[in-house]
Amino acid sequence: MGWNGWPLDRWVILFVSLAFLLLSVQVTMSHYRQNFHHKAMYAPVIETPIFFIVGTCLVFWNVAWLQTLFVILMWVGSLSGLVGFYYHFHGVGVRVGGWTSRNFLVGPPVILPIMITALSALALVAVYWR
Repeated sequence: MGWNGWPLDRWVILFVSLAFLLLSVQVTMSHYRQNFHHKAMYAPVIETPIFFIVGTCLVFWNVAWLQTLFVILMWVGSLSGLVGFYYHFHGVGVRVGGWTSRNFLVGPPVILPIMITALSALALVAVYWR
């Protein structure tokens, strides 16, 4: 199977993998700051480094089982980001004052989980685009 040079899909997977590395740092710091008060906070902290590792391995070793694992993980990431969006949006609403602009500024970042979904979807496009 292997790669033949550096086609666009390979570059996109590399970009997505590196973005997941950066997101893993941000998510870990943010959820650590909140003392992991909800068990769901562990999901992106565990998932994003795995996404980075598997994606980076796929960039250098394009074998069928690794590509299948990456696709499965990107579907998990897409769904996980949507669940995270729900929790973050709900978290803004339970703050004093509800869904006010101030609470969107100081509360949980509602866009960050959508970034996980968007990056996962971009990776799926790169894999399935033919």
